[in-house]
Amino acid sequence: MVMSKLPPARVVRAIETARYRIGQLHRRMLPGPAVMMEMITAGWCAQAITTAADLGIADALAKGPLTAQELAAAIDADADTVRRLLRALISRGIFRQRRDGRYDLTPLANTLRSNAEVSLAGMAQLVGYPDHCEMWSHLTDAIRTGEAIIPKLRGASGFELLADEPVLAEIFNRAMTSMSELAVASVTAAYDFSRYGTVVDVGGGHGRLLAAILAATPQARGILFDLPDVAAGAPALLDEHHVADRVRVLGGSFFDVVPEGGDVYVLKNVIHDWPDEDPLKILSNVRTAAGIGKHVLLVEFVIPHHGREFLGKWIDLEMLVCAAGRERTADEYCQLLGRAGFRLTRVVETASPFSVVEAIAI
Repeated sequence: MVMSKLPPARVVRAIETARYRIGQLHRRMLPGPAVMMEMITAGWCAQAITTAADLGIADALAKGPLTAQELAAAIDADADTVRRLLRALISRGIFRQRRDGRYDLTPLANTLRSNAEVSLAGMAQLVGYPDHCEMWSHLTDAIRTGEAIIPKLRGASGFELLADEPVLAEIFNRAMTSMSELAVASVTAAYDFSRYGTVVDVGGGHGRLLAAILAATPQARGILFDLPDVAAGAPALLDEHHVADRVRVLGGSFFDVVPEGGDVYVLKNVIHDWPDEDPLKILSNVRTAAGIGKHVLLVEFVIPHHGREFLGKWIDLEMLVCAAGRERTADEYCQLLGRAGFRLTRVVETASPFSVVEAIAI
């Protein structure tokens, strides 16, 4: 899907429903053990995608089709095993082999390019990173206890672990950039930000979402707020997107205070990082800064009530094993926001798995 030409959210939901029903038909027509075997081994496919991202195969093929030998030389790998890896990935529509034997990109493989419009290379590398795989191997313990796995394995929280492991931190940051790129086009297409003069992005990282919002609303100004060491990396990105002159970058912790002066406060993938008490503290600080009548927008994976496939249901388990966090339903957000002094006004679906939870300070 080309992010610059997003279909309406209702069209995407219809396609998702059709895909689910086709999947149901597939599962019903095949013997149960065969279907279950496909599901059990799905992790192997994910790890193969990680390997393709680690090796930079998509970047190598971006310049044009290559033979197995040429590709192996370009990525410093063995030609025979590269061929075997691609044979497996091609069966899932990731890469293709031309009639002349050379390998080439497909739309799916294109998302693994490091400079793709929406690159998922960082996310692929994070999911297959050894520490991450080890964490998920303890999902049974997390389900039994309701507790995060990382502190038990490493004696530190996930954020503390990132501070101590720069390689993992770099991969994690690229993965989060991938998630931001998934969100920005769909969120700015689905939600009208034009009524807000000042947008405060709370926990906004380097400001990718804020940059997109300001690009869509040339009259608006922004405040980017995150931890000082994170916020320090924001000016370069804001300058790259030509909005640096309209953004004030501030460092601090949203557990202590949130900047005043915003017409709307945006938090993307912040609330899902923790169980309820920590998000309540964050939202209460936002409420204090905002004042009556101002809006807060939570950009999150809002869990739907249907039983169909939804990315947020898997991200929910990711948040559990990482930090004992959780994704929430609209009703759960309504209750949480109410406790912090907000009234939920609506939930706006987008063409991506993200929704915009809108609430007003009361």
